[in-house]
Amino acid sequence: MSPPDRKEDEVRRMLEGPHPAVPAELAATAAERGHRILRRHRAARRLLWLLLVAAAIAFSVWAALAEPWLEPSTDIAPPLEGW
Repeated sequence: MSPPDRKEDEVRRMLEGPHPAVPAELAATAAERGHRILRRHRAARRLLWLLLVAAAIAFSVWAALAEPWLEPSTDIAPPLEGW
């Protein structure tokens, strides 16, 4: 077996020593921050869905008006005859 690693010994000493005091309001602050992050994520997700639906509606309206699946009309220039 190899000799114990220096970092491992240092970590063991840190874990065996006295633990620092944790502030009393730490759990409440962490929970509040978590709720805030969740609200932001929900709002961003709703905004993205709203943008997606708006884009789909805009595309549908454009497609209904422009009818890109039809051939372009020949009204621009008359067909060449008599050549």
